[in-house]
Amino acid sequence: MGYRDSLNKVILDYYNVLEPDYPEWLDEYINTKELLQQQYVSVTCGTTYTNLFSNNLFYTSLDHSIAVALIIWHFTHDKKQTLSGLFHDIATPVFKHSIDFLNGDYMNQESTEDLTTSIITNSSEIMALLDRDGIKVSEVDDYHIYPIADNDTPYLSSDRLEYSLSNGYLVYGLFDLDSVRNIYNDISVMKDEKGITELGFNTKKYAREFVKITSRLSVIYREDRTIYSMQLLADIVAGLNSEGKISKNDLYTMKESEVIEMIRNSKYNDAFSIWEKANKVKLSDEDVEWYSVHHGSKTRYINPLVKGERIYDICKIAKRYIDNNLKYNCEDYIYLEGIKKTLI
Repeated sequence: MGYRDSLNKVILDYYNVLEPDYPEWLDEYINTKELLQQQYVSVTCGTTYTNLFSNNLFYTSLDHSIAVALIIWHFTHDKKQTLSGLFHDIATPVFKHSIDFLNGDYMNQESTEDLTTSIITNSSEIMALLDRDGIKVSEVDDYHIYPIADNDTPYLSSDRLEYSLSNGYLVYGLFDLDSVRNIYNDISVMKDEKGITELGFNTKKYAREFVKITSRLSVIYREDRTIYSMQLLADIVAGLNSEGKISKNDLYTMKESEVIEMIRNSKYNDAFSIWEKANKVKLSDEDVEWYSVHHGSKTRYINPLVKGERIYDICKIAKRYIDNNLKYNCEDYIYLEGIKKTLI
């Protein structure tokens, strides 16, 4: 039985919206050891394990990668571009972007992408499939070379579209499947201001609805409870690493559940338990006696095309959504009482 056969029907129904005619050839690639490892990584960067958040569904890095591949296939029917989307998160460690925080890369969150090529080339399963299909590693190990797969903020790519739809619908419950379908079916491939291919909307209505959702999500991605959770997990993992209990390589081969079990059996259990059970973080405009977090995080926003024009330039409501999103900034010290300042 393949991975797709074990998926929640809610996810399968979502996939069916992205591509009604599922490309069966994709399954051989999905069911390789290296990609299957991504089913143990949460897209929410570990925040799903605390009561600070209420997540509707455990959506994995592999679920996301498959969905990105389906979007690319839907709009291009190009096997190489589709595989680049499937592989784009193959180097994602446990707790996802929290490990970028560990690496000090909380503003860009790209530090974990460096291993993509080596993971692909060191996989006998994936290499055998690529060789069979006459595809070079260089054609699938960097989705940045395909603008439909990925492009620069604030433009709309398959990756940015997917995590917006899945987080809004499946994870945070901001809208329903009909909304996903309406937004998705309004999207087409078009040219941007520079003549570069991009995903864009055909009507202002759905572009505005999409911007409203993505602007809300963007704040969730960097609000106080999120920054605190990701930095706490990063510091706990860093502590385990400095004690020789876990290596950075382990982060790419272990399950999140296994790392959590390791944390529970360590001196960090008390801090983890307080965070796990917390319902709200506390804020202070000055440093406190407890472990605290005081820095920013990556700002994500999307300013999509509508028939070749940016929604920001043609819709005052969408402009307001984007401006309010970009204004959001947490300048306070974020903390939970009981977690000692000397955590690490």
